Amino acid sequence: MVRILANALIVGMAVLGTAQGAAEAKDTVKIAFIGPLTGGNAAAGMGGRNSSLLALQLRNADPSTKYNYELAVFDDECKPNVGVQVATKAAADRAITAGITHYCSAVGIATVDTYARFKLPVVVWGAILPEITYGNEYKQIHRVNGTMINEGKLAAQFLTDRGFKTFAVIHDTTDYGKGQNKYFSEFLRPAGGEILATFPVAPDQQDFTAELTRIKELKPDLIFIGGLTPLGVRIRSQMERLGIEARMAGVSGIMTAGFLEGAGAAAEGTISFHNGAPLAKYANGQAFTEAYGKAGFREDPDAYGPFAYSAATLIMDAIEKVGPDRAKVTAELNATKGHASLIGEINFDDHRQNIVNANVYVAQGGKWVYWPDSDYAAGRKTVSARGR
Repeated sequence: MVRILANALIVGMAVLGTAQGAAEAKDTVKIAFIGPLTGGNAAAGMGGRNSSLLALQLRNADPSTKYNYELAVFDDECKPNVGVQVATKAAADRAITAGITHYCSAVGIATVDTYARFKLPVVVWGAILPEITYGNEYKQIHRVNGTMINEGKLAAQFLTDRGFKTFAVIHDTTDYGKGQNKYFSEFLRPAGGEILATFPVAPDQQDFTAELTRIKELKPDLIFIGGLTPLGVRIRSQMERLGIEARMAGVSGIMTAGFLEGAGAAAEGTISFHNGAPLAKYANGQAFTEAYGKAGFREDPDAYGPFAYSAATLIMDAIEKVGPDRAKVTAELNATKGHASLIGEINFDDHRQNIVNANVYVAQGGKWVYWPDSDYAAGRKTVSARGR
């Protein structure tokens, strides 16, 4: 099956842009993409959109497919109220068969009722709040990426193994931030870590002088961030200004190009935990990278682009098999086991949640580097408690 996937990528790359005539003779099926295309999380959203679009372009270039696919793109701005509005718009459009939905957990959890009510099957490509899949029995909600359960568990074990024993937690007050605090705290205690203080903050808070001054007094080994890139950038930059020596870590919400650009040199040594492996570790990662480059996208696919690509191909495979019928596509997605994809096999459990493993990354030289390949893992740089 891996060979088949690789061949599909290669064929698509070879004929991309030359099969338009054949595609026009086929019925067109619309698939929605929803993610943050503006605001502080736009880098992740644009990477997801581009990767989804690439999946459709490659499929449309394949003359053996039954349908021509069109991507209807919606910006949820990483805001729950906007997300519900665009989810309703997409779900109410009967020409849309399925959706590739949401990077932000606060939006992902706010929209599940909408998709269920309109019976629109969706595959989440980035949001990691467990309750999106595990908190309901909606057959329309699927997710190819992992959750903050496996990211938080790895974070607690990895950090304590490297000598970090005392922690301060800053988390935003959205469902995402509260979930991060909940799961990281639960896993940290049995791993031997201690949380000295927890600070819930508004996701748009700009000044953290009060919180960081208190943290400086407590002298934790590490500050754990339960928030997305904009929050992470502001906190990391202000840590530097206040002379706080503690390291900083967070899960995949900060693992974006936007964090590295926004925090600049201060980002160095920041640790993150992400459900995806580097593209080079996937059997078809190189083929995806080459196809993405040839497509001419200006933005990087970012950490969750491969998941969006895989969500798009999973949906199209279902449509090719059962046709552009929402109920039939839902049933086909629910039965997903051993499905070959860019991110490896997709296997949905009884809540339509893909089972994946988390990995460790570190900001090094302006890039997110897979921990085993980093200078930190090799001992050339130090990321232990109080290490510089």
